[in-house]
Amino acid sequence: MGRITFYEERHFQGRFYECVGDCSDMSSYLSRCQSCRVENGCFMVYERPNFMGTQYFMRRGEYADSMSMMGMRDCIRSCRAIPMQHRGQFRMKIFERENLSGQSHDLQEDCDDIMDRFRMNDCMSCQVTDGHWLMFEHPQFSGKMMYVRPGDYRSFREIGLNSMRFMSMRRIMDI
Repeated sequence: MGRITFYEERHFQGRFYECVGDCSDMSSYLSRCQSCRVENGCFMVYERPNFMGTQYFMRRGEYADSMSMMGMRDCIRSCRAIPMQHRGQFRMKIFERENLSGQSHDLQEDCDDIMDRFRMNDCMSCQVTDGHWLMFEHPQFSGKMMYVRPGDYRSFREIGLNSMRFMSMRRIMDI
């Protein structure tokens, strides 16, 4: 199981909150989060409560000044533990338009550029059948990211990503 500790001040100072799972709103524990330490496991941290807004993938390590490193304008408000023990297949279907419509393609492995691979200009919704994935706004797994687990994602706007388009996808495996 993963463990992450959030601190109100930079360089692991001030009040702290230790988390071993999902936390939809950290505001009752901390007024802000300026640094954190991932002791084990991997987490997605979110700029807004309820797993909304800008996201950042965090693996084991120390983040002494997490706000400037991640480019988040305020602070971390929620986090989600990412299961790392998936041993089955990875399956996701990406769609060009919202509501799982338009041109679609099945993925079972990483895709570093949907434009080059599928001649697809946009990915506006997706359906994850198996495994856990990271979706990136730019080719080659760069730029802002979004974590998706099994389920339907009919509109990325519904989860606070208004102008995001995703151009590459990576499976989350034993990292």
